[in-house]
Amino acid sequence: MDKFRDNAVRLALVLALLTPAYFAFAALGVKFGLFDWRMGLGGLTMEWGPRVIGGVAALAAIALALAFFTPPRRGVLSACIALLIPLLGAGYGIYVGRQAQSIAPIHDISTDLEKPPVFSAEVTRARAAVPAGNDLDLHSKRDSEGTPFVEWQRRQYGDITHVSTGLASGRAFEIASELAHSQNWRMGRVDAANGVIEAVAETFWFGFKDDIAIRIRPDGLGARIDMRSVSRVGRSDLGANAKRMRAFLATLRARLEDAEAQSGPAPAPPREGSEGDAPPAPPP
Repeated sequence: MDKFRDNAVRLALVLALLTPAYFAFAALGVKFGLFDWRMGLGGLTMEWGPRVIGGVAALAAIALALAFFTPPRRGVLSACIALLIPLLGAGYGIYVGRQAQSIAPIHDISTDLEKPPVFSAEVTRARAAVPAGNDLDLHSKRDSEGTPFVEWQRRQYGDITHVSTGLASGRAFEIASELAHSQNWRMGRVDAANGVIEAVAETFWFGFKDDIAIRIRPDGLGARIDMRSVSRVGRSDLGANAKRMRAFLATLRARLEDAEAQSGPAPAPPREGSEGDAPPAPPP
């Protein structure tokens, strides 16, 4: 019985220590192209993950009981560690699940819901190559109950709006481009003539990619900056796109305000009939 108890404790501990490696393999396997995201996230993580955690936890509980009640009492600490690891994993999974329920089940966020920034043909082709990927037609997207994505955004992300500045569009583009390059993004199209910036943000685990578009347009004497961030796969982004945009837009506003303060207000256009429009006085 002693040998059986020791082997059970040892096996439970080894499997518990391998459990994080299992989930790391599922995530990094997607990132490095060993299999697609449906297998890594849907199969290995969402479907088989709870079974792996439950099986290891059950084995660890048996090992703990054997270690505690079989004389001479031995291996209790190892069995406790073996049980703690899957319990922590289960707790984290429950936490993520509850977070997902409290967040809008969408993956496409834009500061302009009427005319969202569009993406280049290069981005469209890259997204088309992803199996079971998301499209870019924001207005046609709905959740599983038929609620439009744009309605979800108005409810939960109403604070995510465009940025206006009194700076000329060219200067606004320079500031937005500099800020975009400072992010941990892979830069794509940077077109100053058309006021377009594109980039890709990628997660460490699974290597999930979100496409980002920033649009700068003249607006009166100044400029208007719009932004869009779209996940390539998955129904919900767990709030990642909104978090990214909030941080970027807040920093962008601050930098634009600093630049405006340094350059002073934009000159007002001369009014009709004002002295600025009067012909020069004739020489005496």
